[in-house]
Amino acid sequence: MTPGARLARLALDLPDLPSPTGNYVPFRRQGNTICLAGQICEWNGRMVYSGKLGLDLDIETGQKAARICGLNLIAALGLALGGSLDGVVACLRLGGFVNAAPDFPHVPHVINGASDLMAEVFGPEAAPHARTAIGVATLPNCAAGEVDAIFAVR
Repeated sequence: MTPGARLARLALDLPDLPSPTGNYVPFRRQGNTICLAGQICEWNGRMVYSGKLGLDLDIETGQKAARICGLNLIAALGLALGGSLDGVVACLRLGGFVNAAPDFPHVPHVINGASDLMAEVFGPEAAPHARTAIGVATLPNCAAGEVDAIFAVR
């Protein structure tokens, strides 16, 4: 099943890609590798989840935030591939950043929201990826999370 078919089966819409807020681009392709800039949990220009995990937000809410970050990444990937996700070979790496209280120990569990989304959309062959999950003091617009990614493509 193609990623587009999986998105349809899961009834997942992709958001409009947020405009960069600095001197960077949403993706950079070099050969068969696409690096995607970090995406926060914004949906069509509106911040959905803001605050600190372990203070303002619980793990489940953090996972929802990470999932939105992942949907923004998939939207950027689609743009990089000219509108179709069929050229995706593998998700190589996700980098996850969680706006967390200093003693919040569940950062990896929060980023599972993005990792699980990649498995749902790209399937068992293409989805397994290396990953980093880091708790940080703050993120742009006080976002609950931010995720970046690297994909192998045809």
